[in-house]
Amino acid sequence: MLDLRPNCECCDRDLPADSPDARICTFECTFCAECVDGVLGGVCPNCGGNFVPRPIRPAAMLDRYPPSTRRVLKPEGCKAA
Repeated sequence: MLDLRPNCECCDRDLPADSPDARICTFECTFCAECVDGVLGGVCPNCGGNFVPRPIRPAAMLDRYPPSTRRVLKPEGCKAA
């Protein structure tokens, strides 16, 4: 099951579970669409993979399967791999 991380690892923008702007790579690294399209150029800085829109978990499932609350942030900043 996806973590549904709460923020962009690059700019720390909040990305709620229902955000259409969340992007993930195959390792569930999570970034906002603006950072993916801009500074990252569509390449994950952690693994070198591509991004896809993060699926939105149905609201009815959030109580049973809540999103993660652990924020991940790249303190050194972001740049494409």
